[in-house]
Amino acid sequence: MARVPSAAIAAGGLVGGYGVARWTKQRQLGGAVLAVAGAAAARQWHRRAGGRAAGALTAAYVAGFAGSHPLARKVGAWPAVLGAAGVVALASWAVADRRA
Repeated sequence: MARVPSAAIAAGGLVGGYGVARWTKQRQLGGAVLAVAGAAAARQWHRRAGGRAAGALTAAYVAGFAGSHPLARKVGAWPAVLGAAGVVALASWAVADRRA
């Protein structure tokens, strides 16, 4: 069975969490999607790149989530979320996935 790259999991968590929260109007449900995907990505980051890298990438994931909120006021919600997801995915690929 092929593994899903951690970059895709992290980006999917940010985009999916926002999408679920928006379409269901249940922020907690979107937060659950965000948390589950973040935990799955963090496990892969730890396995592939070690604890320090996993900690840094987890911080980037949380910063992407938090940073998309003020950015959304300037560029719109979807562009902000997609931009944050792209940055986190690129960092994840560079640190953990390209080695695999």
